[in-house]
Amino acid sequence: MSIYIKPTEKINNRENNKKVMKRLNANKATATLMAVALVTLASCSGSADQAAMQQQAPTIATQTVAYSPIDLASSYPATIKGKTDIEIRPQVSGFITKVLVDEGQKVQKGQTLFILDQVQYQAAVDQATAAVNAAQTTVQSAQMTADQKQALFDKNIISEYENQLAKNDLANAKSNLATANAALTSAKKNLAYTVVTAPSAGVIGSIPFREGSLASPSMMQPLTTVSDNSQVYAYFSLTEKDILDMTENGTKSLDQQISEMPAVKLQLADGSIYSIEGKIATVSGVIGTGTGAATVRALFNNPNGMLRSGSTGQIIIPVHEEQALVIPQKATFELQDRKFVYVVNDSNMIISTPITISKVDDGKIYIVTSGLEPGNVIAVEGVGNVLRPNMTIVPIDAAEKAAQQAAQAQAQAQAAGQKQQ
Repeated sequence: MSIYIKPTEKINNRENNKKVMKRLNANKATATLMAVALVTLASCSGSADQAAMQQQAPTIATQTVAYSPIDLASSYPATIKGKTDIEIRPQVSGFITKVLVDEGQKVQKGQTLFILDQVQYQAAVDQATAAVNAAQTTVQSAQMTADQKQALFDKNIISEYENQLAKNDLANAKSNLATANAALTSAKKNLAYTVVTAPSAGVIGSIPFREGSLASPSMMQPLTTVSDNSQVYAYFSLTEKDILDMTENGTKSLDQQISEMPAVKLQLADGSIYSIEGKIATVSGVIGTGTGAATVRALFNNPNGMLRSGSTGQIIIPVHEEQALVIPQKATFELQDRKFVYVVNDSNMIISTPITISKVDDGKIYIVTSGLEPGNVIAVEGVGNVLRPNMTIVPIDAAEKAAQQAAQAQAQAQAAGQKQQ
């Protein structure tokens, strides 16, 4: 079965198709124009953003890294002790009757410091003396008897047995005399112990016990301390790594390195530097298991007695580096216990770069041991607040910027002076 289409209907269909094609062509043209407009707008916007970024790039002071000689110092907490710190303890028990020195007083060897109650010890000496005298009398009597018995024995008047008894009595009397003499010596020694003297020259420490206090050999706290402060020791600690660095990982003798070490300084508790330099004398042969460090002793002369036993300070050891990469500490920032700097690349973009540093510093600079090379340019201002990784900056040499700022300040000062005139 076929469908018949009238001529008029065919004409209408052709016209409708033409209208549809016109609409489609018009829509395509509109879409093309819009796309071109968007591309043009995006291009203009990108150019504007780029120009804005270039205009907003901050001017940052930079520094070119280079080798240079430097003198630094490392410091270690130290405790000061006299060359000899002798605790004065009583050898006998008794009440203190006299204190003949005062705290901080200089004393000489053998000088009397304390006197203990002597009554009972003097009585013991008197008693022992009497016992010696009695024993001596007994010996004399036994000697006379033994001599008489020997004469009778020689004449065969008495027996050998009776003569031997007389000799035994004499020997027993002499033994008793020796015992009495030993007791007298002990009593005299105890009496002498009641006078407490200085075992060496030095300075008297604190005196916690005064007249009337009971002193005994078992007391926990000493009567005082005599410190020989003509020379003092400053004790500080070096870690195992410090010692390995000092001996260059064991390739050099520790004694040799100690002998070649430069003179050290002592920073006192008030921040001042002691006027006389010292010398490291010894390093203990044992590294503490709890601390991982060895005790080091430095010796300082103390002619005026300024340094006192028990004081604290800082040992300052000088360190010289002939070729070191030195950067200011303000150019670094820390992230997860690592140090970083911003290195400026050829496009003036800053790149976050990790570095390692020497443990020796003076609070203002770091010595870089790895992470940087001579010729690298790093940012030295704005770190931590202005700069961010991959930021574009306008670099200016730090010295040049400082000179510009100084010139501006001088010009402003001159202008202000002219206005006042």
